[in-house]
Amino acid sequence: MSAPATPRTAASPTTDTSPAPRSVSRVDWRLRFALLSVVWGFSFLLIKVGTEAYAPFHVALGRVFFGALALMAVLLVRREPLPRGRRTWMHLTVAALLLNTAPFSLFSYAELTIPSSLAGICNATSPLWGMALSLVALSEDRPTRRRVAGLGLGFLGVLTVLGAWQGFAGIDAKGTALALLASLCYPIGWIYVRRTLASVPGSPVALTGSQLLLSTAQLLLVSAVFTTAPGAFPLWPTLSVIALGALGTGMALQMQYGLVAEVGPTTAQMVTYFIPVIATAAGVALLGESLHWNTPVGAAIVLVGAALTQARRRQGA
Repeated sequence: MSAPATPRTAASPTTDTSPAPRSVSRVDWRLRFALLSVVWGFSFLLIKVGTEAYAPFHVALGRVFFGALALMAVLLVRREPLPRGRRTWMHLTVAALLLNTAPFSLFSYAELTIPSSLAGICNATSPLWGMALSLVALSEDRPTRRRVAGLGLGFLGVLTVLGAWQGFAGIDAKGTALALLASLCYPIGWIYVRRTLASVPGSPVALTGSQLLLSTAQLLLVSAVFTTAPGAFPLWPTLSVIALGALGTGMALQMQYGLVAEVGPTTAQMVTYFIPVIATAAGVALLGESLHWNTPVGAAIVLVGAALTQARRRQGA
C-alpha cells in the first residue's frame, strides 16, 4: 500500500531511487514481490479488525510503533546510525505527519463505516492525486496527453466504484471522503519530501525508521488528548495491529527497498496495482464484505488510469 515512503523518494513509495541495501536476497524477487503485494493488500483488512476493539488513533499508533520497532531492529543489526541535524529532523517531523500520522489515522477512521475493500480501492487513487498535484508543484513534471487521459480515466473509475449513476446509494460519504483524503496525503507528503529531504544522507531504513519514531510521538500526543487508554486488549484485534505495524509497515518497507535495488523502481512500483485486488479479495473472503459488479470494474479503471499517469514522456516526444 501507500505506506510511509522513504524520505528520499521522488514520486511514490514504490518509485524510490535512493540507495538501498546492496545485498541481494536468496529468495527470488518474484516471490518477494508477491509477498509484498499480499502484505500490503491485507493491511486494510488488518485495519478493519483493529478498529473493532481500538480507537482509530490507537490503531494508527500501534501501526507506526511496531513498524518503528521493526526498522530499529534492522538498524541495530546493521549498526547504522540515525540521521543527524536539527533541520533534517524538522523535515522528518513534517514528513511523518503527512505520510504516516494523518493518512494512517484517516484510513482507520474511514474503515469504521466503509468496507476494507473500498478503502483499498481509494488507496489506489494516490497516483492520480500525485499526478494532478505534480503538474502544479513540480515544474519538471509536464503534462502529456496520456497522463491527462489517465487522470480523467481514473476519476471515471472512482465514480464507477461509488455507483454515481445510482446517486452513491449504499456508500458512506464521510468514510469514503476520509479514505480519499488519506490517499491525497501521500502525494502531498512525497512532494514535500522531494523538495526538502532528497539530498539528505543516510540509508532509506534509517530515514524511514526515524520518520516512524516521530509519527509515534505525534500519535501518542493525539491519542492522549482525544482518546482514552484501551480498557482491554482482545487477542485478534491486538494481533492485527501488531501485524499491521511489524509486517505491513516495517517488514514491507524493508522488502520494498530490496526490490528497488534488485529490479529497479519501475518494476517494483507495479506492486501498487495488485494492492486493491488483494484488499478486495481479502475483504470479501474473510470479512464477508459484499461485492457488486461496479467495484471490480471501477477498480480496474482506476488502476489503468493510475498506470497511465505514471507513464513518462519519451525523449524527443
